[in-house]
Amino acid sequence: MFVDDSSRPPRRTMEAFLVSLGLVALAEIGDKTQLLALVLASRFRRPLPILAGILAATLLNHLAAAALGAFIGVSLEGAWVRWLIAASFFAIAVWAFIPERIEGEVAPAPRFGVFGATLCAFFLAEIGDRTQIATVALGARFAAWWLPVVAGTTLGLMAANLPVVLLGRHVMRWMPMRTVHWAAALISAALGVAALLPPR
Repeated sequence: MFVDDSSRPPRRTMEAFLVSLGLVALAEIGDKTQLLALVLASRFRRPLPILAGILAATLLNHLAAAALGAFIGVSLEGAWVRWLIAASFFAIAVWAFIPERIEGEVAPAPRFGVFGATLCAFFLAEIGDRTQIATVALGARFAAWWLPVVAGTTLGLMAANLPVVLLGRHVMRWMPMRTVHWAAALISAALGVAALLPPR
């Protein structure tokens, strides 16, 4: 079980927020949703509705993902739950090194406007994405603190996409992708090991 004791809630809340922010910000770099943000920014050239659409899509997606993870962490019992959560983090660590690309047409019909097009495209692209899987695993790991997980994952995803939407392809050239992927893999692997440890 991953419901931590309540004697140190502020510390555990901050831990859930910071770990979620850091892991998702790193996992998003080079991810297909970041590539989608770049394509949308190039096509529409209207950063504010694009960022608003990304924010709304991420909040909806990650609220559901973290709530599912929290349900798993609180409701299910047995050592196998720890192994399942650990396996999820280890899978994310390996996934960090797999290059992603966008399949097919990415922008929905323009009748929805730039915000609507971004919201629909980003929400669908995020389903089954490594940042969504990470959010489920983090929600399970920090079951009693899943709302800080949502805040952290959403802020982390926005932090990774903000410069891409504003600066486009230039910012992608500045990022040491191999270093970023190694950092994301190491954090994920560390969380996987931590999930196997007996609850405090």
